Amino acid sequence: MSDRLVLVINCGSSSIKFALRCESQATALLSGLADRLGSDQATLSWQVAGTQHCVPLADGEHATALTALLPLIDDYSGQPLSAVGHRVVHGGEHFTGAQVIDLAVLDAIRTNAPLAPLHNPANLTGIEAAMRVFEEVPHMAIFDTAFHQSMPAHAYRYALPEALYTEQRIRRYGFHGTSHQYVTNQASQLAGLQTGQGAWLSAHLGNGCSSCAVLDGRSQDTSMGLTPLEGLVMGTRSGDVDPNLHGHLARTLNWDLPRIDTMLNRESGLLGLSGLSNDMRQLEQARAEGHPGATLAIAVFCYRLARSLMGLAAALPRLDGVIFTGGIGENSSLIRALTVEHMAILGLKLDTDRNTSAPRGQACMINAADSTAIMLIPTDEERQIADESLALLPR
Repeated sequence: MSDRLVLVINCGSSSIKFALRCESQATALLSGLADRLGSDQATLSWQVAGTQHCVPLADGEHATALTALLPLIDDYSGQPLSAVGHRVVHGGEHFTGAQVIDLAVLDAIRTNAPLAPLHNPANLTGIEAAMRVFEEVPHMAIFDTAFHQSMPAHAYRYALPEALYTEQRIRRYGFHGTSHQYVTNQASQLAGLQTGQGAWLSAHLGNGCSSCAVLDGRSQDTSMGLTPLEGLVMGTRSGDVDPNLHGHLARTLNWDLPRIDTMLNRESGLLGLSGLSNDMRQLEQARAEGHPGATLAIAVFCYRLARSLMGLAAALPRLDGVIFTGGIGENSSLIRALTVEHMAILGLKLDTDRNTSAPRGQACMINAADSTAIMLIPTDEERQIADESLALLPR
């Protein structure tokens, strides 16, 4: 088994998440976070074999954080990197898979920045800093949107004037592609099928949430659209609302577009419904104590998820199983139970004991014996990024 190493980087405007992955090992050699970049409180923290470490960063810049990683990689790997894999949120229609980063790829990421103004510029910052620090290593871009480029036109087109698509590229793109791809590949193995085979409904549930229909390793449809706001109820994002809400709020409350955008992305979802929190763990506890806002937020979250999954079933010729993943999907037996209750028409039924006692961090079946398969599969987007990065290298 090869021992090639990949440094996986997910760069934000003020943070860098990273993981050092070895091709022959299931878990990261080290993982961590450079946080509060751009401030004098910047730190670099990392975890190795369950032990946490943290050091301050002198000037708090992205390049400083990446330079500080160099000795850590040497300490914990003992060999050079084979590649650096970068998560990039939006690849637009340019990319259907991972790419070796060159000037043309950088230009395309920059061109797609208007489609993801909070993410692509930050991703570029990380890529350009990493390419200076690790200048002898090939760098790869893995796009959240690429997996969904297999969607047919009837799934990705909005019913808008043609020019908005042909000239402005306004269409549904979808996100969380690396997660949906990873867990559906794992599902095929768990079901005894060849890797990448099967017809699956996948629910990635965290602070951001999306659902996806996948047939034989290809995305057929997904809940997120032009931006990550479309679709499911999320931690602070509203998900689907009446498209004329913007006009209504502008007319009745005199709200401008930035105010409406902030409300929909940062003040809505579980937080807005509950009036309490965007953290599902806190909401579940409050629901158990009779908090009406938390009870409503969870009910809406589960109903809208079930409705989305059942709608996505229209994209599949059959259903081999439903997958729950992400922080909420993997850890909340309540959310899984309440969601599946709405989906009995698809032949879905949980085994209550399996659902409530599912082992943390392990892929498993949680359906009843007379049910279509229901799976709990921990996602590993870093593993997917590492694997796709290595696949671009010559053997």
